[in-house]
This record gives sequence, structure tokens and C-alpha cells, in this order.
Amino acid sequence: MAVQILSDLHLEAPKAYDTFEIVPKAPYLALLGDIGNVAAHKDDLLGFLTRQLVLVFFVPGNHEAYDSNWPDTLGILRAFQEDVRKDGSVGEFVLLDRIAFRLPSSNVVMLGCRLFSYVPHESRMAVSFGLNDFYQTSGWDVDAHNDAHRRELEWLNTQVADLEDSDVKIMILTHWTPTRDPRSIEPRHFGSPVTSAFSTGLSGEKCFKSDKVKREDGAGLLRLVSNQRGYYFAQSNGFDGEKTIDHEMYPGQRVPEVAHQGLQKDLTQTEGVILTLGA
Repeated sequence: MAVQILSDLHLEAPKAYDTFEIVPKAPYLALLGDIGNVAAHKDDLLGFLTRQLVLVFFVPGNHEAYDSNWPDTLGILRAFQEDVRKDGSVGEFVLLDRIAFRLPSSNVVMLGCRLFSYVPHESRMAVSFGLNDFYQTSGWDVDAHNDAHRRELEWLNTQVADLEDSDVKIMILTHWTPTRDPRSIEPRHFGSPVTSAFSTGLSGEKCFKSDKVKREDGAGLLRLVSNQRGYYFAQSNGFDGEKTIDHEMYPGQRVPEVAHQGLQKDLTQTEGVILTLGA
């Protein structure tokens, strides 16, 4: 079961919704946030998504809500999801906003949420004044960001715990990154006062230390791979528009693959995550 993964296409700057092409390499496509601006470029973005449809999983990132607010942004995406469902002729669009989705005719369950990072007290001022999220997203501040983190982490922990005794394979898709591993940050950003706005170390949480997360005896808990494009004028090294993750690549292992856009790649900050937890 292969899933093609891309994140941080940033088609809003400069506008490239009509020109950027995704070459299909798998039956499922996961777009893991920062694809474009939902409200400000509604017709452009939804047109781009429509062209990709077979089965698209969409996790919103922080840029999706720019020039708008989170309720309106999610409302537009939910309405699009319903329109696609009613049409029935253009494929399927699944908005992963604290959603569990079982792939048809399989034992694979997708768990999707944004999984906002946690900003500690000592970083509040730097993050609040240093990120456009709190200027370009109406009604959004660090308190709301942290509240969303707690809510989504609780949901994810509960979902993994509920599935722990089942025989399903779990694929977790998020935008914000659940690791502070030094390899997930470009060296020039080590010690940045705004790192907490992009990632949080969650290795001790139920969703990542469950027995289901172990790959094999003696192996580390998670193997991470990345696929972030980045801005047109500052693209990430190693971005692969044809990148896929396949559960069957690692037969017999507990965790076939964990994919996100930061680890093992020369990137600025980390966002956009797929974690696959084998049965």
C-alpha cells in the first residue's frame, strides 16, 4: 500500500496553482500542509486539489489559514470535501482534522491531525513576534496555538491507545513535527528562539512509545524520512515530487517507515509528517 507524500509546496508565493504538476506515483496522495492559502486563493487552491483527486489526504498547515482564520479555513475545506463526496466522479478528498480513516479493503487506518507544536513560556515572546502565523491568521495567538496542541495530542494518544490491541496498521499524518532530534533542524537554525513553533519532542507520549511503534528488536522507535519542497525561491535540498511510502517495504517489522519533512535532510525547520506504525 503506497502513499505519495508532499508538503510545503507554497503555491501561494508566487502563485503557481495552475502550473505546479504532481506526477502520480501511488494510488493515494498525502498533502501535509502549507500547500497554499485556502480563503485568499480559494478557487485556485480548490482547482489544484480537484486536479489531483483519486484519493487525497489533506492535513492543513499554518499557511492554509493565512489572510483568514481557522474556522473559515476548515469550513471551506469541509465544504469542498462534501462537494467531492456528492459528485462521486472526481475521486475522494479526505480532510484529516482529528480524523481516523480506514483505507478501503485494507487493515490500514489513517490518523490525521495538524498536531500543533507546544510553545513553552520562555519562547512565547520570540514566537509571538517572530512568526507570521500570529499576524496573518485572525484570532490566533500563542495561547490558542498551545490549546490546539494539547487538544490534538490528547486525541492522537487516545486513538493509538484504542487501536493498540487490534491488528491494524496505523499511519499518522500531521503537519507539525513530533521530534526535536538535531538532525531535523538545519545547523544554522540550532538554538533558534522560534524552534518550538515548528516542532515538539513527543517521544515520551503514548502515541509514539506504544508497543506498536517499535520497528524490530534493537531498532530505534522511529525512522524518519522527509519530503518538503519549501518556497519557490528557497527550495529544500533533496525534495522528491515522486516520493512514496509503502507499508510492504519492510515485511514483518513493527514500523515500516516514518516520513516527515525534516529528518535526514538539509532543511530549515520541520513540518509535514507521516508516521506509519505496523501491526
